[in-house]
Amino acid sequence: MTWPRGGNDRAGCERAIVFSLGSNLGDRLANLQLGVDVLGGTGVDLQAVSSVYETDPVGGVDQADYLNAVLLAGSSLPPRDILARCATAEAAAGRVRTQRWGPRTLDVDIIICGSVVSADPSLTLPHPRAHERAFVLVPWLELDAHAVLPGRGPVAGLARALPATHEPAGPHSTGPHSTGPNSSGSVRRRPELRLTLPVPEADAPCS
Repeated sequence: MTWPRGGNDRAGCERAIVFSLGSNLGDRLANLQLGVDVLGGTGVDLQAVSSVYETDPVGGVDQADYLNAVLLAGSSLPPRDILARCATAEAAAGRVRTQRWGPRTLDVDIIICGSVVSADPSLTLPHPRAHERAFVLVPWLELDAHAVLPGRGPVAGLARALPATHEPAGPHSTGPHSTGPNSSGSVRRRPELRLTLPVPEADAPCS
C-alpha cells in the first residue's frame, strides 16, 4: 500500500489509519513494541513507525515522562474492530484504568481512520485533542510531511502554531519542538531507541 497523503481513504479497499502510542510505566520501550506487534495483526497493514520520543506527561497528574511514537497503517476493518485491536494491545501490556490522565503501561489512540467522522464518545474521530498534542504531531510529521488532520488542516501548520518549548541541553537533545496548551510539554527524540514493524502478511483481496 502507498500511504495516501492527508489521510484519505485508499480507493476501493483500505482506510489510512494513524495510531498514537505512549507508555510511562514499566519497560516503556518494550510496551510500545508490544503495542506495535499486536496492532499489526490480521487486517491491519502497518506501513511505518516513527522515531521514539520522550515527552512530558499531560493532564496535571504527577507521573513519569512518556515514551511516544506514531504508526501509519492501512485497514479495511470497521473502525470498531480497529478500536478493539487497540484495547487488546493495551490489555496485553497490562493496562489498568484507575485514574484519568494517570500513568499507564500502554495507551493506544486512533488519531484518524481515513475520512471517517464520528462524534460517538467511545470512538470520536478524528481524535478531538490531536491538534494540540505535540507528541502526536511531531512524530506524525516525521513520517508524512504532507499529513492533514481532517477538520484542522495540515499537521505542519498545527505543529508550528503550538507554543515552542526548548528542551534542556543533553546527550539526547534535538533542539526545540512545539508543544500545545494542556498537552505535551517538551518533545525529545530518542534516536538510540527504535521500534520495528512486524513482518507483513500477504495482501488479502478486498471484500
